[in-house]
Amino acid sequence: MSPQQLAGTLAPEQAATPGRRLLTYLGPATLVSVGYVDPGNWASDIEGGARFGHQLLWVLLASNAIALVMQTLAARLGVVARLDLAQACRLCYPRAINAILFILCEIAIVACDLAEVIGSAVALNLLFGLPLMVGAVVTVLDVLALLALQRFGMRKLEALTIVLMATVGVCLAIEWLFAAPAWRDVAKGLVPRVDRDSLYVAVAMLGATVMPHNLYLHSWLVQSRAAPRTADALRRALRYNVLDTCVGLNVALLINIAILVVAATVFHPAGVAVTDLREAHRLLEPLLGTTAAGVVFAVALLCAGQSSTVTGTLAGQVVMQGFLRITGSPARIRLITRAIAIIPALLAFGAFGDDATVGLLVATQVVLSLQLPFAIVPLLRFTSDRRIMGAHVSRRTLLTAGIVAAVLVIACNAWLVSQVVIGHLPGAALSVALPCAAGVVALLIYLAVTPLRSRCNFYK
Repeated sequence: MSPQQLAGTLAPEQAATPGRRLLTYLGPATLVSVGYVDPGNWASDIEGGARFGHQLLWVLLASNAIALVMQTLAARLGVVARLDLAQACRLCYPRAINAILFILCEIAIVACDLAEVIGSAVALNLLFGLPLMVGAVVTVLDVLALLALQRFGMRKLEALTIVLMATVGVCLAIEWLFAAPAWRDVAKGLVPRVDRDSLYVAVAMLGATVMPHNLYLHSWLVQSRAAPRTADALRRALRYNVLDTCVGLNVALLINIAILVVAATVFHPAGVAVTDLREAHRLLEPLLGTTAAGVVFAVALLCAGQSSTVTGTLAGQVVMQGFLRITGSPARIRLITRAIAIIPALLAFGAFGDDATVGLLVATQVVLSLQLPFAIVPLLRFTSDRRIMGAHVSRRTLLTAGIVAAVLVIACNAWLVSQVVIGHLPGAALSVALPCAAGVVALLIYLAVTPLRSRCNFYK
């Protein structure tokens, strides 16, 4: 079943009671939030906790606040305009710009897929002893299973993700109890501080939490609820989607906090630098004094990888069909995307061995952060345009929050590029990097200020 076929399959306004109506609206943000606890998040949180203790806990809170604003805007675009972010870009920007945005979004999806492949392969290795390369190939099967599950409807997909998320949450609650962190140390992590050493991991945590392709996905998922076009029904749908977003993303935040705090409590005091998720699994048992800790870790990691595959499966379809209007088989589209991710995973395992999974996963999340501006700038532009949103255009408070969030994201990426990348490039490479950086700035300015095409006048 394609995204177009899933759209409008639920009718919350026909529910018999307000409570049933609310329950019918809930779900899209829960589905999106599973992407925020994927193996890439695990690696970023574990490395952040192991290397810097609780120092970067505030980054999770700030990133979650940015995600709440952006996902709220994405939901508003889908509910009011009945278009996902990819479709809106196709209608409002020239073809050449859309080609660039599509390529950038596909890079983000492949990076996220790469994290899912690596994380699932590690979990299969821990639980069943499969070699990492074999486990990576096996992940193709989970894509086929999830595509088959789409035939049973959106509610079944949402139920599956809730079960997987609940499993991850329970497992990490058990790990928290085993670790018994000191609340005083946890509180110290709420004080904002970042330096050059921790900047790379902080940006990875930002990318892992906000995720550009999830903005495209959420703007489509809300369309699975067919709300009437009356003012009252739209306001009610927007209100319920804000509630859904707050619940889903804050649950994901608690899970990420648990991962970072456990790593900060267990690994940081021991001076352990975790470079491999399997190493984290092995060290949990002796440091916590129980063999159950390692098993719980592996089960939670596998569930995290599988739950995030749901969002990756749908996001890949939404982006391709939104930008390119591809109407082919969803299975073919998704298998192409997953195959593209498996190839670099296998190459990475061959080049770096099996002991650098954390570094690879963190790198994928940095890529996500670098792609974020190219999703959030158009999203801000569309949701603040009255031709697109009509009377439901973003109010000044929400728009201001979105602009501040976008500036923070762009500033963090610029700082990372200048300090970590450009600072280590030779002079010849700088002559290429600087024009590229200027091109990126020019593209963002174009996305923010260029007049939108007349075809974007589609508010009804």
